[in-house]
Amino acid sequence: MTEQTELVAAAFVRTLQRRGVEHVFANAGTDFAPIIEALAGMQARGEPTPAFHAIPHENLAVSMAHGYNLLSGKPAVVMVHTTVGTANAMMGLINAARDHIPLVLMAGRTPLTQEGSPASRNAHIHWGQESFDQGAMVREYVKWDYEMRAGQPIEEVLGRALDIAQAPPCGPVYLTLPREVLSSEVPRRPPFPFSPSIAPPAPERGTIERLAELIVQARMPLIVTSYLGQDPAAVAPLEELAERFAIPVALPQGRIFNIRSSHPMNLGFPPVRLLDAADLIIALDCEIPWMAMRKAPPADAKTVHFGLDPLHTRYPHRTFPAELIVQGAPRLGLPMLLDALRPYEPRLAATVAHRREVVALVRQRRDAELAARREQMRALSPIEPAWLGECIAEVAPVDAIFVNELGYPNDVLKLERVGSFLGNGTAGGLGYALGASLGAKLAAPERPVIVAVGNGCYMFGNPTPFHYVSQAMNLPVLTVIQNNARWQAVDASTRVVFPAGHAAAAKTMPLVDLSPSPDFRKVGEASGAWTERVTDPAELPQALRRGLAAVARGQQALLDVITGFSGPHHG
Repeated sequence: MTEQTELVAAAFVRTLQRRGVEHVFANAGTDFAPIIEALAGMQARGEPTPAFHAIPHENLAVSMAHGYNLLSGKPAVVMVHTTVGTANAMMGLINAARDHIPLVLMAGRTPLTQEGSPASRNAHIHWGQESFDQGAMVREYVKWDYEMRAGQPIEEVLGRALDIAQAPPCGPVYLTLPREVLSSEVPRRPPFPFSPSIAPPAPERGTIERLAELIVQARMPLIVTSYLGQDPAAVAPLEELAERFAIPVALPQGRIFNIRSSHPMNLGFPPVRLLDAADLIIALDCEIPWMAMRKAPPADAKTVHFGLDPLHTRYPHRTFPAELIVQGAPRLGLPMLLDALRPYEPRLAATVAHRREVVALVRQRRDAELAARREQMRALSPIEPAWLGECIAEVAPVDAIFVNELGYPNDVLKLERVGSFLGNGTAGGLGYALGASLGAKLAAPERPVIVAVGNGCYMFGNPTPFHYVSQAMNLPVLTVIQNNARWQAVDASTRVVFPAGHAAAAKTMPLVDLSPSPDFRKVGEASGAWTERVTDPAELPQALRRGLAAVARGQQALLDVITGFSGPHHG
């Protein structure tokens, strides 16, 4: 190479840097040789590059990028090894697709040539790992996929990948990079100009005015939202709308902070309260406003779907009635709705006052139920998952980030600030929370992170790589395992479908038992974690405090909490 030429791989790394990518979560293989060479050369010259992190499992890498994006708002970038690395990344990719994460998943491509280039095939895997159509593996779950070709400017191709991933509605893209292409020399190019991120579209004003009319006509409107808070700018107008017009807000499948727990209109997580009394349901960034098998709204209730993708077009079968479709960003549409409702405020005063009283009573009943359950659980053995959640909420610092994947009921948490909660999404690719907690800690290193998982989720989450990365990258988190030695979600689902069946009556339900449970403490100890097992509910608060103290002094911590059967909402 000369001063006028460079590897395509170097232009690739430089483009990431120029586009604001700070972290790349990578799991390397033989296809990474040009990337590694480019990084070493750029670092030797003192040229800035994104931080490339060696993550020893692809699913963990994608989950880290997922959590990092949700806390930072910055691009989520992952690079894996050819077809096999893509296969390992698939579960995390599905989660990212359903959660609207702007993930750029890149994979090396088996060398295309058998000879003629220093980067041609030189290992047996270069034949075994080739596929006819590598992008076909992921095509259903990405917005765009492409294979880089010789002679194409990498700045333009990679820039397009980043643009499409971040264009609303956000979602993953997939780019494959043959080794010969990355290893080729090209002339150095001046910086490639790029446009700022695409602004999200606003709803049509006439549609917003029609929604305002429906709210004015409604006796008991109800907002249901799952992920509105992924755009933090939408939270404040939602809270203002709910407060001014006494519209209750429920959080079915709530997987991020959407509204303060203390907000007087917050009805909390499932079950969806007031659904049977609502005459207008506004599904606001909500894929599944209700489950008809469990409870449906009144037959004459009207339903509005509101969001960037209000029909959730990537879901093959999703059928809910629709009085109105409002397509556009809630951060823009909700202020428009407030403006459209303002002239009606005097007329609605009595209705709003009545709704406020109804919602206050519902919240009081809910809080009383939680308080009564809290007293019952205080001395119950084995430990109840809800008691685990109560204790975590009690001891957590005010700036804590809670990551919960089937560890405890979400309603026990007191969530008061944006970026304080990550839950599992609709895809249910288990193991997400461990990686997401590390990504959250990377994005907000000054804040304590508490990740709670079921014992099955812990095993799905690649715990050995998880603890290794926590230590290697200095990302100490408190991991709490709700350990009932069973696939509890499978048990609960079987009992729902066949409540009086043979499985429900069996002493040991088939395909559910996970005993004897491994000693999970040893997995954490192998990477320097402070660990403890807890069986006594009275000891749990102090054990959690000891774990948080370890994290505060820079040591990751793990609590193996032995729990009992927790019902259908846990696993």
